[in-house]
Amino acid sequence: MRVVPDTNVIVSGWISSGAERTVLDRAQRRHFDLVIPQVVVDELRDVMPRKFYWSIQQVEHSLRGLIEVGELVATPTRVDVIQAEDADNQILACAVEHGADYLVTGDRKHLLPIGEFEGVKILRAPEFLAVLDAAD
Repeated sequence: MRVVPDTNVIVSGWISSGAERTVLDRAQRRHFDLVIPQVVVDELRDVMPRKFYWSIQQVEHSLRGLIEVGELVATPTRVDVIQAEDADNQILACAVEHGADYLVTGDRKHLLPIGEFEGVKILRAPEFLAVLDAAD
């Protein structure tokens, strides 16, 4: 099973406990194949110091750990599904191009309402964890 996490899932998993942290923990235990779009890495490098006051060293250390358990992939050709949300379009395109089964997100405004796009199911972290548990 291939899974693309949205930036907000990784941020939430890094800064608090809950379903998002559990998703990252299960990725680390190789319960699924984690696919990490370069656009997500770029967003994390921007948002963690700016909004959460992480040092560059903290961000890079956490990114190394994430990339060790996942597959870092280039951002593909963009799709134009979500108006004025280029990063979300890039993440969606990445999920499709790299054969993801799921895109896990907390984005209730843009991504979750889509539900499914070209075979990629778009779920919140708790829903994805339920899918994982049912597969075990």
